[in-house]
Amino acid sequence: MIRANTDAEWLPLYEALASEVRLQIIRLVAESPKNVKDIAAALGLSSAIVTMHVRKLQDVGIIQSKMVRKDGGTHKMNSLAVDWIGISMPQESGSSSKVHEVAIPIGHYTQFDVYPTCGLATSSHIIGQYDDPRYFLDPERMHAHILWFGRGFVEYKIPNYILAGQHMEAIELSLEIGSEAPSVNPNWPSDITFTLNGIKLGDWTSPGDSGNGRGVFTPDWWSESVNQYGMLKVLRITEQGTFIDGQLMSGVTLSDIPVERNQWTLRLSVEEDARHVGGLTLYGEGFGNYNQDILFRVYYQE
Repeated sequence: MIRANTDAEWLPLYEALASEVRLQIIRLVAESPKNVKDIAAALGLSSAIVTMHVRKLQDVGIIQSKMVRKDGGTHKMNSLAVDWIGISMPQESGSSSKVHEVAIPIGHYTQFDVYPTCGLATSSHIIGQYDDPRYFLDPERMHAHILWFGRGFVEYKIPNYILAGQHMEAIELSLEIGSEAPSVNPNWPSDITFTLNGIKLGDWTSPGDSGNGRGVFTPDWWSESVNQYGMLKVLRITEQGTFIDGQLMSGVTLSDIPVERNQWTLRLSVEEDARHVGGLTLYGEGFGNYNQDILFRVYYQE
């Protein structure tokens, strides 16, 4: 999923979509992964022209490429990297809504209890060893850009910048997340629980671990046989309830969440008694398809 807006930084995305040929390419690779030769034959164009169009779609994160063995040779196969693109329009000029936003690096958790399979990595190397929870205490964890575990939880402390006299309208959480299979398995459901200040917001069932192809931002040294990318999920808590990607997740409202003066406490967990204990993978900046850390936003009015 890509959440864009009307800022100029998103112009390359809109320009990439402003082409009938590129829209046809999107439809073709949505059916099944294809190499440039397959696409060129389907569209009646030269491979050079198709390569140019594919590159534009890759540059904005719509298409991803992966080298696979096929028919006795190696081919670069193209597939969709996202399943949804949304555009946030500007608010009415008379709106006084403001936002406090904090980006929390993946390794900046303050408490944890995790069980294998588990591990952490920076953008350049694994931290410690696979499947040893002790390395979740390693000081280098502060530089982690990806972490994963089979069950358990990680907890983050986030500063609360709301002042007396400021009225909260919504809390929003944005993060790239998925299951944790022993290797890679797109059919590996996991019930992931979101908790804020001790109040359970709800569960989301991740369908699997990674998918087809490498993550757009996953570093080259990272093995293709393990987690590649997740799904960008957006939770929003209002006085009407808690929503995930616009769909009602639970009846928990802003009024149900106790407010601590200095901080918010966010917990992400896979409970031992969940129906689907399929683990959890968190992707931060430099991994996955979205190149972002955990984003925590509080919308308010003065």
